[in-house]
Amino acid sequence: MARSSGSYTCAECGWQTSKWVGRCGECQQWGTVVEQGRVGASLARTTRASAPAAGREARPITELRGDRVQHRQTGIGELDRVLGGGVVPGAAILFSGEPGVGKSTLLLDAASRAAQSGARVLYASGEESTGQIRMRAERTGAMHDTLYLASETDLATVLGHIETVDPALVIVDSVQTMASDQIDGGAGGPAQVREVAAALIRAAKERGTPVILVGHVTKDGSVAGPRLLEHLVDVVCHFEGDRHTSLRFLRTLKNRYGPTDEVGCFEMTDRGIAEVPDPSGLFLSRSASPVSGTCATVAMEGRRALPVEVQALVAKSATPNPRRVTSGVDQSRVAMILAVLERRFGARLHDQDVYVSTVGGVKLAEPAADLAIALAVLSAIAGQPLPHDLAAFGEISLAGEVRPVASGSQRASEAARLGYARVVDASVETLDRARRQAGF
Repeated sequence: MARSSGSYTCAECGWQTSKWVGRCGECQQWGTVVEQGRVGASLARTTRASAPAAGREARPITELRGDRVQHRQTGIGELDRVLGGGVVPGAAILFSGEPGVGKSTLLLDAASRAAQSGARVLYASGEESTGQIRMRAERTGAMHDTLYLASETDLATVLGHIETVDPALVIVDSVQTMASDQIDGGAGGPAQVREVAAALIRAAKERGTPVILVGHVTKDGSVAGPRLLEHLVDVVCHFEGDRHTSLRFLRTLKNRYGPTDEVGCFEMTDRGIAEVPDPSGLFLSRSASPVSGTCATVAMEGRRALPVEVQALVAKSATPNPRRVTSGVDQSRVAMILAVLERRFGARLHDQDVYVSTVGGVKLAEPAADLAIALAVLSAIAGQPLPHDLAAFGEISLAGEVRPVASGSQRASEAARLGYARVVDASVETLDRARRQAGF
């Protein structure tokens, strides 16, 4: 009889090895390789078919009645927008974001809004004590009798709180701090995270109670723990923002009950997180007179059109290698635009330092900002400001052409609503015509 050997498998991607390693050789994740035990050939079993239970037989789809999903509003308009209208009973929502971005503050506000409507809400935290949560609740005005707090890290105790309180909404902060004594390993391990999430989701489905799970993120911004966690839940939301600015964005990466291209805007204040229903003026400068090197564009954040001002500064370089400094825009994209301006347009930039930035700390990753960047750089070179009522959006090709971008009509409508009488877009066809239409 052949001797069986131990097997180790990655909990993320399923990669197998004969000995334990700290890092998976396939997906390069740390701490995900776990032992599967020694399995002999004589222990192999085969799953056999069984008859379905009465009333659960497979039926033609035309004979089934579709139940419309009912959303329950949270009282926070921007959060309801991202969730597709509100929280669905029995839904499992994964809420991720970097430490300190404001996840707990936003969810505590949502819990207080739900408690204010008369519903019981259970907020279980494994990272803060109940006293710390109460201090934040007093500061943000989230004090209600039907908001229950629990500081627990044991999964069984949290499930017991759910049975006792019988809440209409459960918030667990965070899933990586919870652990079950039935599973080996410490809290935050792949097996523990999988078991905790599965138990809470099972309780949510059985009771029809929505559960919001807070998840940590890794250095690259993805949800920490096994990838299976994202497949188990119904909605995956990511809360992001720059620590140096007060603006926060909430995006949906997965949503079984609504769209995945909605974006919620929030602002961090002294009294907590405040929603920003109309962020049109957050990314524009407040200069009373036009300044050279500035150009407004219209960016798309999900389904929302946001006006953003791009600023450029061109100065004589004192070093053999001119500097290319960017903030809020892709540096490689700016380098390509500068090359097109110098080769196709004749602009002299090889001995000039170029600085390109956005107002308000917003990040522009789409190619629709190419035309605004180019016009801002040309305005900085000429020292001539662009008209205050001009907005530009379009993609610039290596041939110097201005190409159309997605949602062009929506961008133009938003620009007209905000008072931009002149719009420079792909209808000008070339960068030279765009310069002439801009007035310099």
